[in-house]
Amino acid sequence: MEAINRMIDQINNLVLTPLNNFMYSKLLIFLLILAGVYFTIRTGAVQIRRIGDVRKILRERAEKKDGQRQVSSFQALMISTASRVGTGNIAGIAAAIAAGGPGAVFWMWLMAVIGGASAFIESTLAQIYKIKDGNSFRGGPAYYIQRGLGKRWLGCIFSVLLILCFAYGFNGLQSFNISSAIKYYVPHYDQTALPMLVGLLLAVLTGLVIFGGVHRISTITSVIVPVMAGGYILIGLVMFFTHLSAVPGVFATIFREAFNMQAIFGGFAGSAVVIGIKRGLFSNEAGMGSAPNAAATAVVSHPVKQGLIQTLSVFLDTLVICSTTAMILLVSGVPASEDISYVQRAVHTTFGELGIHFITLAIFFFAFSSLVGNYYYTESNLRFIKDNKVLLNAFRITCLIAIFLGAQADFSTVWNLADILMGFMSIVNIFAIVLLGNIALRALHDYDLQRKRGQDPVFRAKDIGLYNTDEWK
Repeated sequence: MEAINRMIDQINNLVLTPLNNFMYSKLLIFLLILAGVYFTIRTGAVQIRRIGDVRKILRERAEKKDGQRQVSSFQALMISTASRVGTGNIAGIAAAIAAGGPGAVFWMWLMAVIGGASAFIESTLAQIYKIKDGNSFRGGPAYYIQRGLGKRWLGCIFSVLLILCFAYGFNGLQSFNISSAIKYYVPHYDQTALPMLVGLLLAVLTGLVIFGGVHRISTITSVIVPVMAGGYILIGLVMFFTHLSAVPGVFATIFREAFNMQAIFGGFAGSAVVIGIKRGLFSNEAGMGSAPNAAATAVVSHPVKQGLIQTLSVFLDTLVICSTTAMILLVSGVPASEDISYVQRAVHTTFGELGIHFITLAIFFFAFSSLVGNYYYTESNLRFIKDNKVLLNAFRITCLIAIFLGAQADFSTVWNLADILMGFMSIVNIFAIVLLGNIALRALHDYDLQRKRGQDPVFRAKDIGLYNTDEWK
């Protein structure tokens, strides 16, 4: 076992870390910003301009078909938010502040605002090019790459990257973070059999859900996400108002260190800019190509409606929940560390042992909802490559093995692997949405015209000169 660990450490140090640093400091950081700014300008900042439509859209219910209720806009939002609102919102923010300083929070905020436009484009495209799956729908980047660009081979590459990223990278990371949260309670935790038992329990619980299909996933996430997010935000509000005198200094520190030129140019790969964008992308997934897989499942009258819903998911994730974590950490004044103990110690300053217990519970439920949300993305993409029941069940078993092993993994290796896979996936998706963006923009123009006429927008593909869709003819 020691020999295997040494080999993993060497791969991490010699391959994963340099590749990670190159990808984010030399390439992806610029692609994300340029794509976000480009779509913000082209859409007239739709992520802000049309945010008022979201509440009405969320009240729309999906009708039953053949006795089965289809996935509603709200349920699709909860599936994507379940994936977004995971341990990245807690452990990821702790790691970002510890590694990049408080200034990283500003860059996460900025990426959420401009990234909302990219999230709108990718989710609108997913709705336009979704396909029937019995009484439900499925879709995502692989599907709009194949149908919109006519490049199935590139869609398959994206699907493989997403499967590797979510089934093995992100789900291993979620499992690792749950396991890490238990270290507080057990001395010498890593030297016991508990990490193995935690991994086994998570694998069993996830298996019970994922073998039940998309409707069970949407039902589970529709309950877990709002309840746990609400409780977590309440904890943050209590700490915010009980440390009110520290708040102005916290905001001043965030903005001052966000533009610390010495830190930025002295070590760009480890700067607040790169760390903030990297952790922001891991948390809100805007432009990554993951959330469109959930957006495609919703039954709506116009693709733009679900595009707008997904911008809300980005804002909820970063501007609300990630900001909650940042405030908890920074007003507490406790020393920073790159693991979940940072958050536990911060909450302890106000709530004592009860706060630590709540954070542990929150980590479990956030991570578990992410495990099942992430799985749904991978299933849709596996079925894009080959829709085979035997292959699907074998794949499910490998997903559960990754969850089991993740609980026993190394911190640096797990984060590096997740970041690299996320980066490759994002590059392919950004390439696709830039090329297909005009189609989403034409759909937005159609939506805006109908709204100006006082209508509830209904989409017909031919109205925007589009004839290669299945659902909107």
